[in-house]
Amino acid sequence: MSSQDSKDTGHPSAGEIPSLWRLVPVTVALCTTLFCVSLDATILATAIPKITSYFDSLDDVAWYGSSYLFATCAVQVIFAKLYQFYPSKWVFLAGLLIFEVGSLICGVAPTSAALIVGRSIAGLGAAGLFSGCLIIVSTAVPLRIRPLYMGLISSMHAVASVAGPIMGGAFTDRLTWRWCFYINLPFGGLAIIFILVFLPSNATSVQRLGWRKQVQQFDLLGMLFLIPSIICLIFALQWGGSLWPWSDGRVIALFVVSGVTFIIFVGTQVLQGDRATVPPRLLKNRDIWGAVWYGMFISAAMCIFTYYLPIWFQAIKNDSAMQSGIDTLPSLIGLVIFAIIGGGLASTIGYYTPLLLASSGLTAAGAGLLSILRVNSNTGHWFGYQVLLSAGAGIGVQNALLVASVAVAEPTDMPMATTILTFTQTLASSIFLPVAQSVGGATGFRDQIASTLLPTVLLAYNEAIMCTFDVAVATASVSILGPIFMNWLSLKPGGKSGGADGKLEDECEEGRT
Repeated sequence: MSSQDSKDTGHPSAGEIPSLWRLVPVTVALCTTLFCVSLDATILATAIPKITSYFDSLDDVAWYGSSYLFATCAVQVIFAKLYQFYPSKWVFLAGLLIFEVGSLICGVAPTSAALIVGRSIAGLGAAGLFSGCLIIVSTAVPLRIRPLYMGLISSMHAVASVAGPIMGGAFTDRLTWRWCFYINLPFGGLAIIFILVFLPSNATSVQRLGWRKQVQQFDLLGMLFLIPSIICLIFALQWGGSLWPWSDGRVIALFVVSGVTFIIFVGTQVLQGDRATVPPRLLKNRDIWGAVWYGMFISAAMCIFTYYLPIWFQAIKNDSAMQSGIDTLPSLIGLVIFAIIGGGLASTIGYYTPLLLASSGLTAAGAGLLSILRVNSNTGHWFGYQVLLSAGAGIGVQNALLVASVAVAEPTDMPMATTILTFTQTLASSIFLPVAQSVGGATGFRDQIASTLLPTVLLAYNEAIMCTFDVAVATASVSILGPIFMNWLSLKPGGKSGGADGKLEDECEEGRT
């Protein structure tokens, strides 16, 4: 098999595969990088009260999280283009360095405004790191064991979700809130050294074009409409229902501007063809769209439980904030364990599509059981239901990302396909975040009502949370409509892979010859 053929089928050629002694430190670097990026999204939860007190900046609270999210969502597709044109090693290192600079600025920030700037810079760097990790794995790890690596790397998000609030509280209480940002420096520094030393520069699929053609390929016209569309959507979701009512003209205007600019962006993509940010050939790929559909709705379901399940523990079971975090460990740790199990199963059976189908069913079942929790539900109920939920999501979410490796006809489309999958999952979670925030702080009702009324109020509040869980049941259930229409593409060496038109790799080979 030639080098070109190996790329077309998703298998890096022998010259591109790092030896084991190189692959181990590279894997450590990718895991620590994703741990830091995921930690940045959770560690501030317990530190924000001290930060706002230090800067006397209560009005800036939303910006501490939003500035990071805006920057990350806005430039993800730009990083996808960079990964097309340049070696993934150097693009990844550039993103990691930007993330480290942003973290350093946050750590030494003398004012609230400087902290927000640092968060924005860190978000710019983070935009290229998650997809970059997946692209490096896709180009440096043999396809037969790639699912295991995907599972291991993806599990870092769950680990950070558990460790983030605990570390944030510990740093704030025992050291200073600034260590919530300083912690990224040693981890990131180690990752930079390992990637610099051990990752071969040729472990990438680079589209080699001249400078002028590269500038044309960046689709500046499309970016002119896509970035405002994303920012307006996130602003509307952040401010609607909290700063302003959903019916407020400013919120409605943001939604309208977001929709109009997105429609214009789609039009520019169709007109520009292969030079578009999102080439139309990817829009026709049913495997890509199937994975996008699955990933968006599974991510939405998990986002709901991430925010609402602790609220249920605090409001209904009268848990402290820390205890509610401990009680959600079955789902968070379960995600780590089942992500690795799911990767092993994909490697063993050689297909990921059946695992996505099973994932949708198990996640919907786990969500359905959690949606019937009652005030008097015991530990066995909520513990077992969380395990089932995590088993469903764990065996599927990271395997959906394999689609970008094997379902595109051109190897240069892989970075964009990867970015589409990661971006839409992030955006789906962002859409449901305001929903979760709308009930924040409502757990203090026990101190405001008479003890004789408490049982009735608990029943009513429990029903309200269960209605939210019903939304997760619905999103998890409809996620199956994605993998149902996907091809069963082989992950085994010499197996059949899919092209952008859904045809088998051997048919594509006939067309090339």
